[in-house]
Amino acid sequence: MTKVKRTRRILTVIFVVAFTFSLAASFATAATLENERVSALFINVEKADAALIFLGEKRFLVDTGSKGSFDALERALEIYEVTSLDGVIITHTDKDHVGGLKKLLKSDIQVQMLYAGSINSESDADEHPVFEASEKYDVPLTWLSAGDEVRAQDDMVFMVLGPISKDAENENNNSLVMDLQTPQGNILLTGDMELEEEQELLDAGLIPQATVLKVAHHGEDDSSSDTFVYTVNPQWAVISTSTAEEPDTPDPKVMTRLWNIQAGVAVTQNAQIGVLVQLTNGVATASNIDLQ
Repeated sequence: MTKVKRTRRILTVIFVVAFTFSLAASFATAATLENERVSALFINVEKADAALIFLGEKRFLVDTGSKGSFDALERALEIYEVTSLDGVIITHTDKDHVGGLKKLLKSDIQVQMLYAGSINSESDADEHPVFEASEKYDVPLTWLSAGDEVRAQDDMVFMVLGPISKDAENENNNSLVMDLQTPQGNILLTGDMELEEEQELLDAGLIPQATVLKVAHHGEDDSSSDTFVYTVNPQWAVISTSTAEEPDTPDPKVMTRLWNIQAGVAVTQNAQIGVLVQLTNGVATASNIDLQ
């Protein structure tokens, strides 16, 4: 073999090896990016709440809307080709948050785990609507308290901040409040928390700054105080409501507080399917999702 041919063969081998390593690195990078994708679809379920959370390959649903708005929830799940949910988290027992649960469990969607707050206004756990659904449809249930966490994967976790005390008169103040922490940013999920629970969590130093805020109680004026809004200081705030059903939502004072901190504000009623929020490297973007 001539020296020229030997040199060409060596160069060819080097090129092939380098290309193989480059291709493997590309696949690894693509896999890493897929595993780190974070987005949330706040579904237009009228004057109700339902948020579909995408965490890499994991899918979680926070609240299920009302019984009457289940068709909208089901349509969103079909559009995003969701056939299995790793978890369904119910923030509290109001019908516009838990009303769609039984229909969901009767559907073809597989639910791996149910979560509900251990602090609630039900007199007995047996009467809790999530417990009843868990028993009837044979889906395991985990009760959540402040300080607990729901870990989607190593670096993505729902941290339960509250409630830290029971409100026997107002179930809204028993709402699970969770900080969804991810490498791309965090989302503060607030259920229907009103000013009393909000202040209690502020006083305890539990309210974090957040990339995205799910505004509490459909943007009513009984939540989202100045102190709370300035503490959270979100890039984007999402309000789930229907003015046609609740004419006083979103409240102008709440909207003004959010605008004053230069937050983007999106309202689910303005989108046919919902508001999609995507998080990348600490930056949030939001867009309305409509039927094609």
